[in-house]
Amino acid sequence: MSILENISSPKDIKKLSDSELENLAGELRNKILETVSNNGGHLASNLGVVEMTIGIHRVFDAPEDQIVFDVGHQSYAHKLLTGRQNEFHTLRQWQGISGFTNRQESIYDPFGAGHCGTSISAALGLASANQLDGKENYVIAIVGDGAFTNGMIYEALNNCTKNNLKLIIILNDNEMSISTNVGGLSQYLSKIRTSQKYFNLKYKTQSIFEKIPLVGEHLVKGIRKIKNHIKNAIVFENFFEQLGIDYLGPVDGTDLKKIETVLREAKNKNECCLVHIHTIKGKGYKPAENNPEDYHSVGAFDIGNGVDDKKKGSSFSSVFGEILCKEAKDNQSICAITAAMTGGTGLNDFQLNYPKRFFDVGIAEEHAVTFCAGLSANEKTPVCAIYSTFIQRVYDQLIHDVAIQKLPMIMALDRCGLVPGDGITHQGIYDCSYLSSIPGIEIFSPETYDEMNQSFQHGFQQKSLVVIRYPKGPELEYDRSNYITCGDLSYCDFSPEGYDVVMITYGRITKNAYDAIRLLNNKCRVRLVKLVKVYPLDLKKIFSVIECADLIYILEEGIKSGGIGEKLASEFAQSDSMKSKKVVINAIENPMIDQGDLTSIFSYYGFLPEQLAAEICDVYEATTPII
Repeated sequence: MSILENISSPKDIKKLSDSELENLAGELRNKILETVSNNGGHLASNLGVVEMTIGIHRVFDAPEDQIVFDVGHQSYAHKLLTGRQNEFHTLRQWQGISGFTNRQESIYDPFGAGHCGTSISAALGLASANQLDGKENYVIAIVGDGAFTNGMIYEALNNCTKNNLKLIIILNDNEMSISTNVGGLSQYLSKIRTSQKYFNLKYKTQSIFEKIPLVGEHLVKGIRKIKNHIKNAIVFENFFEQLGIDYLGPVDGTDLKKIETVLREAKNKNECCLVHIHTIKGKGYKPAENNPEDYHSVGAFDIGNGVDDKKKGSSFSSVFGEILCKEAKDNQSICAITAAMTGGTGLNDFQLNYPKRFFDVGIAEEHAVTFCAGLSANEKTPVCAIYSTFIQRVYDQLIHDVAIQKLPMIMALDRCGLVPGDGITHQGIYDCSYLSSIPGIEIFSPETYDEMNQSFQHGFQQKSLVVIRYPKGPELEYDRSNYITCGDLSYCDFSPEGYDVVMITYGRITKNAYDAIRLLNNKCRVRLVKLVKVYPLDLKKIFSVIECADLIYILEEGIKSGGIGEKLASEFAQSDSMKSKKVVINAIENPMIDQGDLTSIFSYYGFLPEQLAAEICDVYEATTPII
């Protein structure tokens, strides 16, 4: 039996020998690699923090001591050591365990995560609550170096100087976020790493003195008093200590003994301190070590062959990159901006071809949008590419810095709609609801690459805020030859005799609507209307293509409250010609979405073609009078 199979809680690793711990680290890496290669997930970051995670659980006593992971996608080893080993094969699957930390999943996850930069603020809150209650428990916040490009981190650090606060911040420095780290902080951490020799010498000396009988412990305490003088002579002034936070490190993240030593020292301080641990992203799997960005988040792959980018094919993200590169060739004002998602948003070629007009601002979405507003104010054409789930952070900037000042800008929203695998924190289902409240905004939701290109061409010509939203993955294939285009919408009929029912939708889920109508087999006559421009609504055109319907069925792969469906229904209710029609909205009312494959998520919300067909048929029969 393997060592890992005998681990049911963190207490089980406290009694292991050095050689057993080394074997355990290898088994954890193998388990993570095997599971991610089958299910997909975040690989490189998790392989890098194995020894660090073991060390944390050996020094501290979870769940009494609370461990908070920033983002949470580097918590796989933590999950395996905290009683979730038997469920680990269900990682990211429907009704399985989350790929992130999750309060509902385990008592060992005191705070859920999915977005970057929240850990220190949350951990500070937990530690302050403990202090108010007179508890002696520790709170440990694990933060990647990429997260230190997020401004919320510094807001939290500025409040971490309270006396006797049992908060330990671990800086997991793997020299890389999702895209290569950028900016002054990355250079600063690189400079700190050059002082590693000093810290190695310090821990070796401390270890020697501790072994001296009777006087060893007193020698170590005495040395600690002069430590700061030595450090100031050898190491440059430390940013964290200038904030009033004790700094320890950097420490080799593959050396468990050093990790444990520095964590015990941090524990003995009885006040907030930062421990700098230098890890290797992708450790133990050479393809991930050599190309960590390619192995940040992966689908299923063959371990022997690794991830093959050539097999990925086209996607909305890659086509967006092509559109932008083509336009930038002739339009020198176009600039591309992203927040640590160069590859994920399809901007690798733009970065290569137009490096002076490419800006990766790090994980700093708020800065990205206001930076774009500044570019726009000086006659540039900024195109800001961010995932829908992360654009939730920039609502104020879009209103205050872009819309109010009437500055032209294009927001390219990737991963819109339901997103498989990553779960509740990464769903792109809110954007239409809240963005449509911004004055002067236009929102497009193309279903095809052609519609995407047309939407961007419109955006390049506009002098306003334009949002173009699109899903993860490729354009879905089906016969679109029957569609008739009418401005920013198109429609098709499935019966030559006309229609009694109109189904209105937009974006990727249009194919499900199309397939559902085909399943009806003329039980009722349906016209399918697909919106490309979803806001503001062109009511004159919409009314003209639905006027003969008795039933209007609106399908939306987004949140129902405040969504496009509710906006349409409100307009129908206020129109003399439309208010007598029955309107049904099928949209997401309960956004508490488990992780899983897209088919399972669609099934949960009743979005599969057979489910849609059955509901339309039932509603139509209930609506049609019996003669």
